[in-house]
Amino acid sequence: MNDFKIDMDEFLPLRDVVFNTLRKAILTGQLKPGERLMEVHLANKLGVSRTPIREAIRKLELEGLVIMIPRRGAEVAQITEKSLKDVLEVRRALDVLSVELACERITQEGMEELEKACQEFAGATKGKDASVIAMADVKLHDIIVDATGNQRLKQLVNNLSEQMYRYRFVYIKDESQHEKLIAEHREIYEGILAKDKERAATAARTHIDNQEKSIISQIRLEKKR
Repeated sequence: MNDFKIDMDEFLPLRDVVFNTLRKAILTGQLKPGERLMEVHLANKLGVSRTPIREAIRKLELEGLVIMIPRRGAEVAQITEKSLKDVLEVRRALDVLSVELACERITQEGMEELEKACQEFAGATKGKDASVIAMADVKLHDIIVDATGNQRLKQLVNNLSEQMYRYRFVYIKDESQHEKLIAEHREIYEGILAKDKERAATAARTHIDNQEKSIISQIRLEKKR
């Protein structure tokens, strides 16, 4: 089991802290797909009783990040092609809508923030820390969604982004994709800057399609091992 530790927060109940700790470990791949979640081991590792571990596992199961296997107990859910496609189908539609609305509504300040975010993402890839790169990617896309001024859209994207993070992390860890990602972000930026909805929408679709191809190839590679 990979090394991770509890991240205490004085304002949260212990059960929530344990849930957040395990959830983050799954989303970032510290707890790997198929890995068993043994209550005693996790309780000892995090220095807590089994009760908050059990409660956290139950909540993670509801989120689809953990599955219960008869006679084996809890396991980290596999990243499957079906679950990936389900999430990305919705994300693709939301991203296209976001860039189209951003073409109409983004402010000059928003454009400057977006350009800076593109530069920060490119800079983050040089550090090769997947967590930092993932955060820079999330920030860039959040600027576009914020620019729409549509709170319902923002809510939908936020709800989906937690599930997206797991897939995004798998993609971002693949260093061979970094230059392509930088170029795709730049193309989305250029489309919005030109207020060219068609160009921005095409760039957003390509961005998601390439993620899907890359992650599916990684899923298939893992199956062969």
